[in-house]
Amino acid sequence: MIERLKMLSELVKFEHSIFALPFAFAGALIAGNGSVSFIKLFWIFVAMNGAYISAMALNRIIDEAIDARNPRTSGRALPMGDISRMGVWLIVIISLASFFWSAYSLNISCLYLAPVALVLLSIYSYTKRFTSLCHLYLGFTLSAAPVGAYMAVTPEFTLIQMVLAWCVMFWVAGFDIIYACQDIEFDRSNGIHSIPAVRGMYGALIISRLMHFFTIAGFIVAGFLIAARYPYYIAIAISSALLAYEHSLLKDGSLDKVDIAFFQVNGYVAVIFIAGVMANYYL
Repeated sequence: MIERLKMLSELVKFEHSIFALPFAFAGALIAGNGSVSFIKLFWIFVAMNGAYISAMALNRIIDEAIDARNPRTSGRALPMGDISRMGVWLIVIISLASFFWSAYSLNISCLYLAPVALVLLSIYSYTKRFTSLCHLYLGFTLSAAPVGAYMAVTPEFTLIQMVLAWCVMFWVAGFDIIYACQDIEFDRSNGIHSIPAVRGMYGALIISRLMHFFTIAGFIVAGFLIAARYPYYIAIAISSALLAYEHSLLKDGSLDKVDIAFFQVNGYVAVIFIAGVMANYYL
């Protein structure tokens, strides 16, 4: 059973949910001006994980043939036959059911917008087949996290939602470009579109830095919009330093530390951001 759970965790990369979940909670806290009920946060958590797991499982199904050809991903559960396509489809269905039920439990606006989120999640897996802007589309998809969570508390569209979405979109696109640098040669030889495949590693890393500059700018604008106090800006300063550190790990063009740059550093960025938002309201 433990081995099975490990395999399922590897299949959907459950730990990567940390990239979007803190921003969803931040959107909810900002919408409630620091006051959000536990039950709201619970259903936001369920909705986020339902959407994330279904998207990852669907991506594994759509990209099964590509993953099988790529030496970096050929050992994944589906190409290796450790789990059947039917089993992965079952994960998709259960996760989507939890997503729609939690959207219903939040409010009617979230329920109406749930199919839109489903469409966004479904399209991502196909974008790398025709455009190198797939990284931005992935960021755009995850940027729905703070927007949806905000609407779960206050069902309306506001400027702060758009700014938070901007931050998430460019942040995710920036580190996804870094991650894609591992597959430059494979992508080029198999017709997979990515910024590293088109621009090379040096050009891709410059674009990644630019996107993270836009991210920090967005964090600062968001601070002005919520009239943030100094604890928030301390968190933004730490996040900025972490992003600078992330890029310093790759400045020589070596990918030896790409896992640290991609997962660990960006995980800290997300956690520190939500800590800054919480400190702004509670300290």
